[in-house]
Amino acid sequence: MRKVGLIMGSDSDLPIVEKAVAALKELGIEYEAHVYSAHRTPDQVDAFTAGAYDNGFGVLICFAGMAAHLAGAVAARTVLPVIGVPCKSAALDGMDALLSTVQMPSGIPVATVAINGGANAAILAAEILAVYDSALQEKLKAKRKSDADKVLSKDADLLGRL
Repeated sequence: MRKVGLIMGSDSDLPIVEKAVAALKELGIEYEAHVYSAHRTPDQVDAFTAGAYDNGFGVLICFAGMAAHLAGAVAARTVLPVIGVPCKSAALDGMDALLSTVQMPSGIPVATVAINGGANAAILAAEILAVYDSALQEKLKAKRKSDADKVLSKDADLLGRL
């Protein structure tokens, strides 16, 4: 199975990245994480992205706040699927990052999840990898069932209290 690349624009994004890591670990998906900035370390972003497919990656997830150009810069250099995670910042509550991530020019798509949506980005990456991996599809189905069972258990608890 191909692995997932996690690139954060700043280590301040680490708490959101950790949610993605937890989801990837739960599904048994190998990953690699880096701190590379689209603006401060463009050469490292370019080198990592240009070699991503040959280095075994199948999906790249980019975490960035504020101007949030990281996902777009990565998507411009690869045909691998790129998922952008806009990260909340103090100035505009993450709306600046959301708009920067989602508003890509035609031909350079970036799948975008919710502000601070690291876990959903990992699940989406898993779904992309699972297109041709039936074992991973089964793990995703089991996760969905487990998540549904937790909700139904809370419903039963609520009914017992009311």
